[in-house]
Amino acid sequence: MATNYKDFTDKKMSSLFWQYALPAIIGTTVNTLYNIIDGIFIGHWIGREALSAAGLILPVMTIAAAIGLLIGVGSASRISIFLGQKAQDKAERIIGSSFVLTLLLSGITLAVLMIFIDPLLYLVGASEVTHTYAKQFLQIFLPGSLFLTLSFNYANMMRACGYPLKAMLIILSTVVANIILAPIFIKLFDWGMRGAALATTIAMMLSFILVMIHFTSNKSVVRLRLKNLRLDKESILDILSIGMSPFAMQVATSVVVVFINWQLNHYAPLANISGDDAIAAYSNANRLITLFIMVVIGVNQGMQPIVGYNYGAQNYARVKETFFYAVKIATVITGIGFLLGMFIPNLLASAFTSEQDMIDLSSTALRYITLLFILIGFQMVTTSFFQCIGMAKISIILSLSRQVLILLPTLYILPKFLGLDGVWLAAPVSDLLASILAYLTLYWYFKSVKNRHGHVTA
Repeated sequence: MATNYKDFTDKKMSSLFWQYALPAIIGTTVNTLYNIIDGIFIGHWIGREALSAAGLILPVMTIAAAIGLLIGVGSASRISIFLGQKAQDKAERIIGSSFVLTLLLSGITLAVLMIFIDPLLYLVGASEVTHTYAKQFLQIFLPGSLFLTLSFNYANMMRACGYPLKAMLIILSTVVANIILAPIFIKLFDWGMRGAALATTIAMMLSFILVMIHFTSNKSVVRLRLKNLRLDKESILDILSIGMSPFAMQVATSVVVVFINWQLNHYAPLANISGDDAIAAYSNANRLITLFIMVVIGVNQGMQPIVGYNYGAQNYARVKETFFYAVKIATVITGIGFLLGMFIPNLLASAFTSEQDMIDLSSTALRYITLLFILIGFQMVTTSFFQCIGMAKISIILSLSRQVLILLPTLYILPKFLGLDGVWLAAPVSDLLASILAYLTLYWYFKSVKNRHGHVTA
């Protein structure tokens, strides 16, 4: 499916924006939906300790998913470039090298995680009780996550090849499969955490099978060919050079979650709350806000090709229009998250558990964490905007500011004065400071452009 580049300049911007944003939103929210579905079934049918364990293993699962970003994002970007250059052979070499590289890197990563699974779980904050549940899940999920990584990679490449709708339908089918299988394995067969992991693994296998059917079919623009199943040096360097940035961000996110778990384990008992319950409450809140964040990431992906193309074409009015439209949409999305967190946190928390004390603790966490959540839409779109116009270093700094550079010190300092409340408040404080930094950076950029050209051009 060839892209009509004339649309980038002539088509009604809002229609063009949603044409790209909707498939991206569905793609970005899938992993979060997996997590929410598992959390709902685990919380109601296995128990609060299992729910806490499900939160503990998120950093481990994120590391496995980071391999998918490292290879998938880099592969998709290079394929788009090569198809634009009519270099189909190079695109197919990327497809083949990506498969082998995924097997190699994922295999090494998963082997290390499986070998050191016990100390790793204690490192991320597991207690004796939650360790058992977490290990039961990971022993099945980790080997199966290879299918998640491969399907994530090739869904990205499918979109790059001009099949965004097909990629979206494949992803949706796996979510439906997980929704159907999880209650059967967890409740009907009484397999507990192993059942939850197995349902997720089978859904991931389904996704892998469907993307492989596509790329081995004659109908695909580019195909996975046996001759290209090798480690092509040029292709690997092309893939890794682009994928390293999102990979690093995922790893950084894992480190932050581990630190949050440590702080919760330390400060919750001082408030007469078990560390396991505090981790479960944070995990429930985090699942919900992550869904809104992933929707905003989809909005950014809808904005990127329009801003990038028009910035390159020096159509600055279109760039400005698209940027502020994306800010408006993203702010509405995070504003909804803020309103839900402020006014119906108990209702949202009850999706994961029926125990009133756990609902109350999760509600407290959600209300604190979403206190300034409305600002994040602007911060995230601004971060993406600088990436779109080629200022990657600024984009990385702005992204790291909220997730690492500000959040980690805040998580260390605030609890020393406010105890457990300080752990919850670290997120909104980080949101505020990161948004101020984004605004000041944007103001600096607009002013520098105005000084150069005599008017604001973006």
